Amino acid sequence: MSPIVVSRRIECPPEVVWDHLADLEGHAEWMGDAERISFVGPARRGVGTAMIVRTRVGPFRTDDVLEVIGWEEGSSITVRHGGTVSGVGELRVDADGQGSKVTWTETLRFPWWLGGPVAAWFATPVLRRVWRRNLDGFAGILENKS
Repeated sequence: MSPIVVSRRIECPPEVVWDHLADLEGHAEWMGDAERISFVGPARRGVGTAMIVRTRVGPFRTDDVLEVIGWEEGSSITVRHGGTVSGVGELRVDADGQGSKVTWTETLRFPWWLGGPVAAWFATPVLRRVWRRNLDGFAGILENKS
């Protein structure tokens, strides 16, 4: 599947945005598709942090098994998806004038029994909308705090 990329400008400095992105437990507050985040082990940030995210998109529910495989303090978090749908995702924050730009990139693979590439083709616009809405929610939380 081709990468799905969504981005959003946020009227907050990168340090503030990063502090909230780095709070992995807090992602369920602004990710409308994340019903629950459960950590596997004591780590709550950094490479090696493992989570099970109960995800819901429309009528579909799955437990997304995530492991943080990249952590660039102050700028990016990269995760590997190991559940039903596999792949790699990244959340990145960059300075953008007086504010920040958050970019969310996901490259996912659907199993053959879910329709493989055909399912991915249908899922791409839906997931793009979901993640764009998530970033809008994230921006709303941050911009309302400042």
